Amino acid sequence: MVGAYAQGSIIMAHTYAIRHLVASHPTGFEVNLQQQTTGAAPWHGWYKFPKIGLALTYYDFHNPALGYAFSASPYISKSISRNAKHDLSFRLGAGLAFLTNPYNQETNHKNTIASSALNATLQFRFEYDYALTPHLGLLVGAGLNHYSNGATTKPNFGVNLPSVVLGLNYHQQRPAPRTNANAPLPAEIGHTFFNVSTSVGFKQRTEGDKQKYLVNSLTVAVGRRMNRKSNLLLGLEGFNDRSLKATLNDTTRAGLAQPDVKKAGIFVGHELLFGRLVFDSHLGFYLYAPYKSSTPYYERLGLKYHFTNLLFGAVDLKIHRGAADVIEFKIGARL
Repeated sequence: MVGAYAQGSIIMAHTYAIRHLVASHPTGFEVNLQQQTTGAAPWHGWYKFPKIGLALTYYDFHNPALGYAFSASPYISKSISRNAKHDLSFRLGAGLAFLTNPYNQETNHKNTIASSALNATLQFRFEYDYALTPHLGLLVGAGLNHYSNGATTKPNFGVNLPSVVLGLNYHQQRPAPRTNANAPLPAEIGHTFFNVSTSVGFKQRTEGDKQKYLVNSLTVAVGRRMNRKSNLLLGLEGFNDRSLKATLNDTTRAGLAQPDVKKAGIFVGHELLFGRLVFDSHLGFYLYAPYKSSTPYYERLGLKYHFTNLLFGAVDLKIHRGAADVIEFKIGARL
């Protein structure tokens, strides 16, 4: 399937620091390439044959301080109600975005949304596709687009764009043929496994300090396959954020002892499984944190991909009370 959609949006004033930017109404255009799963992999049937695709999106913020945005977002779309004439679905995607006019202290100090050209993008949307002909569909939708660099550079308040969508889809075949609707249960259900991983990330402390500080972690977790779609995890991890040491050096009086900036925590996690691709979410609590630089708990959202049965890679966003802390690039092994 190929689709082309127009988008109209507003900028949400989710923090006072971006209120001066919410006057414009961004508009955009999206080209969409999508494939209907047919049962070639067992997970297709387990999720009632979702669609997978790639969205290429252009946005004009209609504000010279913000400029334009270009993004590419792989996504998965799950039907809520579907028959030969219509398809109501929910779509979730994540990818990379390029913003043409990021923050610059001398030339563009008004753009407090993003201080780097390269950003992450998240997208979710409800879509309704109505068949005008056997091949042509009218699509209407409503959702949210989000752009942020995950505090790699600051300021980074990010932007949330609630959007309405209108466009057309060309379906090569509607509905697509399906096989293997009752795929057998995976043999791993009820089995326990172990994960060992390490990550690196970089973050900026303040707008005035341009240095990128290394943040890394080490994680050990035990997991269990609960059903066709889910793993549950329990783990321990340690963190070393060099930006905290730099902050202490700036704020501690000469001669006074400094607390340890290293942290250790325990977390519970869930993994939603799509074959080799995994969407993970964690909630953690610090057990060891002598330097109280954040909330006593943290969250993590991310995507993991198993290259082999042993080796995996992941990109995670670590969060404190809804605010991005760092983007983590992770490599690990499943034992």
